[in-house]
Amino acid sequence: MSEKPAYTKPLPDLRPEDAAFWEAMKEHRFILPCDDAGKPFWYPRKYAPGTLSATSWSDASGNGTVYTYSTHFIGPSKAYKGDPPHIVALVDLDEGPRMMTILVKDEDGYPSLDPEDVQIGMKVKVVFDDVTDEITLPKFTPAG
Repeated sequence: MSEKPAYTKPLPDLRPEDAAFWEAMKEHRFILPCDDAGKPFWYPRKYAPGTLSATSWSDASGNGTVYTYSTHFIGPSKAYKGDPPHIVALVDLDEGPRMMTILVKDEDGYPSLDPEDVQIGMKVKVVFDDVTDEITLPKFTPAG
């Protein structure tokens, strides 16, 4: 059995207010923070925007539509040197919120999606990339 190479990219800054989200990611469950009326929003925070009510959590489909995207040929740090282009996208989740993510192929290691395979309006679904024992990152792949 081959060992997974060490993950060398930046990791999220974990905070108490988003602990439920990262725990769900480790379980390969996609959840969204919600306000006191059950309306989902993005990004996770202690208080819901507009109401300042306490955040609750709701299971979500993990499906969405590409609102827009950008092809990044140079990564944000040296950790990305030599990597293929990354597709950074804004995805409108079926539940309503818009989330920033990267688009990947649904293959072992989740390599970047080829730029010519991306379109505004394309349907996508979440995949769960277990980058360390503690962190699973949500990424999106074509739903087709």
